Formats: sequence, structure tokens, C-alpha cells
Amino acid sequence: SSAEVKCSLCVVGIQALAEMNRWREVLSWVLQYYHIPEHLPPKVLELCILLYSKVREPQVMLEVGSSWLRDQTNKSLPEYSSLLELYLLHVLLPLGQFEGAEELVRSSDVFDSEQQLAFLGTICETRCQWIQREETHSAAEEQNDTATETVLGALSQKLLTMLTLLRRALRSMSSHFYLLPYKKMLLATFLLYLVVVRLDPASPTSLPFIYKLVQLFRQAWAAVFSPIHRPPIQD
Repeated sequence: SSAEVKCSLCVVGIQALAEMNRWREVLSWVLQYYHIPEHLPPKVLELCILLYSKVREPQVMLEVGSSWLRDQTNKSLPEYSSLLELYLLHVLLPLGQFEGAEELVRSSDVFDSEQQLAFLGTICETRCQWIQREETHSAAEEQNDTATETVLGALSQKLLTMLTLLRRALRSMSSHFYLLPYKKMLLATFLLYLVVVRLDPASPTSLPFIYKLVQLFRQAWAAVFSPIHRPPIQD
């Protein structure tokens, strides 16, 4: 029939999109032809649930599967029980929807008492595993936060110690710098300049350079030292 052909073509299309890594487009592409979730064929719904479960995006099928399972016409289909089981195991339980899963199992007429007990036991076991993972994850996060705070505290203490030592060193250097005689500093700078540029002081051409050096040293001295701490300068 045309419905079977349409379903077969949609199955092929779902497989093609999945192979091209375009699985995000599968559900919207299917709904373009069936318009509402309740009209999806069982085979198409099954493939969609398995696909989004495999890529760990089961929340995509949460509302679609719920709408399909609530439809009275779909409840009379022979595939309804298998799709209900698939929806429980691959959508509700991975998302932590334990109360909704228990309610769906108890309200369903397709499961007998033995099957209901088996599903309720599976739900309870999955809930315990979920809680255990959450507690482990919370403990790991707290441990990481504590370790991070400890490391940051140690780094802050080291940085504060280094800054304190640096300030003391700069203060000691500045105090020693204030005690240096100006003439000795000027002579040392002048000799260093002569060594670096290899200038002959006796040459008349070197006088402008020497004069410029003295002027630069005076400007630097005036900029560094305040009038309170500046030692007297004698020509």
C-alpha cells in the first residue's frame, strides 16, 4: 500500500541522514510527511528513538514518544508494548524521569503484573545508580573546589611573600642609593659612557657629547628625586 511504501522510504531516508551525520534533521524531516507525532508508523518511531538514544540526545524524543503512546489508536497496535518498553529504557530512564516511568508502567494495560514488577524493579535499580552517580559527581566537584582553593591560597601567599621581599629590596636599594655621593655617581656614569662609546675626552669634538651627557644626567636626577631627598648638586 501507499502507507507502507511511504514508511519504507522514510526508513531509508532516516538511515541516509544518520550515515551522513545529519541526525539532528531526522525528526523534523519525518514530521514534514506525517505532520503530527501520533501518526508516525511504529517502525519510524522505533528508529527515531534508537537513533537519538545512540547519539545521547534522548530528550528529543521525550514529547514525541509521550504523544504517540497516549494516542488511543496506537494502543491497539501490536507494536505498542515493544515501543512502550523502548521508550521507558531509552528515553525516560536515561533522562532520570523515574516518576513518569513508574506512572506509565502502572497505568499501562499491555503489561501483566509480572512484567510490571520487572519494569518497576529496573526503574528502582536505575534510580539507585543515578543517585550514586550524582553523589560521586558532587563529591568529586567538592574535592576539586577544595584543591583549587588550596592551590590559589598557596599561590596568593607566595605572591604576597615575593612582593614583600621585593618591596624590602627596593627600599634597601633606594636607601643605599640616597647615600651615594653625587660626584662619585657622576664620575662613574661618565667613565661608563667613555667605555661604551670609546670617546676621547681630550678631543674637541667630544665636548658636545660630554655636555649633552651632563644635561641628561641632571634631568634624570631631577625627575627621580624629589626636592626633599635630592642631595645638593655642585658644579
